[in-house]
Amino acid sequence: MIVMKFGGSSVESAAAIERVAGIVKAREERRPVVVVSAMGKTTNKLLAIAAAAIAGKRDEYIPQLHDLRDFHSREARQVVTLGERVDLDSFLDENFQELTELVKGLAVLGELTPRSVDAISSYGERLSSYICALAFRHFGLKAAHVDSRDVIVTDARHTQAAPNFPETYKRLAAAIPPLSKESVVVMGGFIASTETGVTTTLGRGGSDYTASIVGAGIDAEEIQIWTDVDGMLTADPTILPGGHRVKTISFAEAAELAYFGAKVLHPATVVPAMEKNIPVLILNSRRPEVSGTRIVAESVPCGNPVKSIACKRKIALVNIHSTRMLMAHGFLRRIFEVFDRFETPVDMVATSEVSVSLTIDNMRNAEAILEELRKFSEVTTELDQAIVCLVGENIRFTPGVARRVFNALEGINVRMISQGASLLNLSVIVSESDLARGVAALHEEFFAQTDPAVFERNGVAHA
Repeated sequence: MIVMKFGGSSVESAAAIERVAGIVKAREERRPVVVVSAMGKTTNKLLAIAAAAIAGKRDEYIPQLHDLRDFHSREARQVVTLGERVDLDSFLDENFQELTELVKGLAVLGELTPRSVDAISSYGERLSSYICALAFRHFGLKAAHVDSRDVIVTDARHTQAAPNFPETYKRLAAAIPPLSKESVVVMGGFIASTETGVTTTLGRGGSDYTASIVGAGIDAEEIQIWTDVDGMLTADPTILPGGHRVKTISFAEAAELAYFGAKVLHPATVVPAMEKNIPVLILNSRRPEVSGTRIVAESVPCGNPVKSIACKRKIALVNIHSTRMLMAHGFLRRIFEVFDRFETPVDMVATSEVSVSLTIDNMRNAEAILEELRKFSEVTTELDQAIVCLVGENIRFTPGVARRVFNALEGINVRMISQGASLLNLSVIVSESDLARGVAALHEEFFAQTDPAVFERNGVAHA
């Protein structure tokens, strides 16, 4: 068995779904289990409907609901057989009636709770997975639809639920392999439920995580993440177009890149796969002939010290200073207790005897955090910063990497540097206004020459 996950852009229309059906059919003998995201930007549209409802804008959310139903009906009817259109219409009617009642309830309450966010945003995957199952039958595949909420069990931390792995793996092992002997199993990503059946979600981008959980639960031979890029690249294509494709990379490197902004993969994806030693492939649904990027457990020998450059924007740099804490223990403990209390993760840290600089990317509780910190220290913040993260297992073994980084970034103010925590990344903080220039300079420094065993060079890469 293999797991094949297709993102929203891969199932955004009837034509895209037909393309996906062809990709799946070509791998039918490997007993694929297919995980799909919501069609296109459906989740964003659902959340916009919820926002209009709690604002009391009935003249906005009712037409938006009708438009969303029309979109799903229009695209689905192009890829569903005439004999199954009655089932399709019945399914759409039932789900959009439920959705409308939920939205009207939000309008009455005038409040959007995390539980409500999960309930409303779950409809994208519920709709897309059912439509894809019907479409696969139309294109000659035997297909069975499974509601992910029946097999993926989480805690009740809505919008960012944590899986109950023992119970989830038990349910997946019981339900999926028997079905996959006869049919292609189709499931929605991102969605799950508590043990009592309340709908939860795994967080934005959670469909990748779903695929990894399913793969681990059924002991799949491989997990394929189908997206709209050729694999992992040597630089973020939104910042530096034309990077080189990374053919093979280790789980540790991929996890580091995902955490520091490589959007091709959800940060949590590799964890279940890594624990079960299941290879993960990143592939392009628009160019299925490209072999993509293979993520494996073992280290990947490479002649380059750096495998890829990831970036994280909209970073705040927090500088904390207190001469009162000179030679006093407990300074760091007091600082991190504040961030822990407000459930705000810290990305990078640099310390001295009386000063700490750190970065955060979640500003939701920033004012409250700063107020607490000012009770025992002086605090300044710098907004609109970016993390540039060079990742590669050879960084730890290669002398002079930091020197090359600073030479490449000559003329760019580096506000902070971090190396050593994970042993395979070197990260710097620069202003967002310097990000594109900095990434281009670093890419030229570290990828002018590439190891052909690890990289597929792109002829239009930045030079």
